[in-house]
Amino acid sequence: MTSILIRHATALTVDADRRVIEDAAIAIEGDRIAAIGRDAELAPLADAAAEVIDATGMAAIPGLIDSHAHAGHGLVRALGAGDTEAWFQACETLYAGGTDVAFWAAEARLTLLERLMAGVTTCVTLLGGGADIYRSDDPAFGDAYCAAVRESGLRTMLAVGPGRPPFPRRYRGSRGTEIDVDFAHQLAVSADLISRHDGILETGTGVCLVMPVYAPGGDEAASEAEVRRMAGAVAALREQHGVLLTQDGHRNGSIAYARDLGLLGPHALLAHCVDLTGADIAALEETGAAVAHNPSAIMSILGRCPAPELIGRGIRVALGSDAAAPDRGYDMFRHMAQAMHYHRRHFADPSVLPPGKVLEMATIDAARALGLEQDLGSLEAGKKADIVLVDMRKPHLTPPDMPLHAITHFANAADADTVIADGRVVLRGRVSRTLDPQTVIAEATEAARAAVNAAGLAALRREPEGLWRNVRNPAGTPPL
Repeated sequence: MTSILIRHATALTVDADRRVIEDAAIAIEGDRIAAIGRDAELAPLADAAAEVIDATGMAAIPGLIDSHAHAGHGLVRALGAGDTEAWFQACETLYAGGTDVAFWAAEARLTLLERLMAGVTTCVTLLGGGADIYRSDDPAFGDAYCAAVRESGLRTMLAVGPGRPPFPRRYRGSRGTEIDVDFAHQLAVSADLISRHDGILETGTGVCLVMPVYAPGGDEAASEAEVRRMAGAVAALREQHGVLLTQDGHRNGSIAYARDLGLLGPHALLAHCVDLTGADIAALEETGAAVAHNPSAIMSILGRCPAPELIGRGIRVALGSDAAAPDRGYDMFRHMAQAMHYHRRHFADPSVLPPGKVLEMATIDAARALGLEQDLGSLEAGKKADIVLVDMRKPHLTPPDMPLHAITHFANAADADTVIADGRVVLRGRVSRTLDPQTVIAEATEAARAAVNAAGLAALRREPEGLWRNVRNPAGTPPL
């Protein structure tokens, strides 16, 4: 029986033929798309459908996939505005020592609400970040995040694993007491979370492993021998459970080194990947590892990810937000437009990275990067029913004659009218059906202020006077 029938949409299928179907209908049975075609062909299903959605004036696209983000960032948004180093230090202070389970649960619901209302149905989220501080000291933090994911109705691949040495590192545990956490402990907690929460297509929660990025020779906190020992243990655990491995912050030779450490393969998703060497690109081609490109991230200001060039060499490249702090959000429409402008400016060519490709990077290419392309990433019969209806009846999307161009260049998160995830309507008419915005926002605000105040970071919540000053010339740059 048809559970939901969407009628009269313009469907951007992102299927193998990249069909755009005008006056389309999509039939959903349970959690899967049962049929997609012209409305005239599927209209007879309306009489028996449990719910009929009139999508006149709307475009249907696959649920968007955010391939790289960080839990925790939603509640440290704009801390130390304009001072990146202060923000990173605040993350390190809060993530290891100044936050309880309630903080992470509140942040999870806030992040999931933002994604839900932006048409993002699947994401990869590292349980922490900043300076490689991951909440794999206690399974309670991962449990809380996964519970919020199931409540939202969306999907999250939660990345857990060891942080960066030195070990042991002092954490404030889930019971409020301070504990010393070492590499083996974090790996054991990660294995526990994988065993209980890894089922992204069945339950909405997946778990993968994260390993800090290293350059050849190790660093001041870990010798090369220690790095190789840690990499071997992470790789063995990954192989044992058959999960994804992700890394955050590759650049300038580190991909080739990760290959030498035995970390890479089709199971690997590498974030940022700026200023790559020839050896790095060869390592990507050799191993089949995928890239999570984050065009709105600070790292993409400090260096460039050669996404079009990598795509041209057959390397899988997905799009990511890099989370909600310190200066961005989960609006994947914004990141699609940013990606186009980022690379077009580099090449001084407005035809680089066409709109169809950036939509693919946020849908089917991201699904391939996660190894989930058989179930996610396009509107096709048999695939999971992850569908976003974009309201094209807006001044900035008018005329609606070229929906692909309009969606990738002009749309934003607020244009997502209806979101269906796993066959369940989670947003309808911009109203959430799973998470209550008023409650989520109130809890998030309280949790953020309590954590920041308790950590002695209240001064970072105030905007500095420098934000109002005239633009300065970068150091060493003569005035015009």
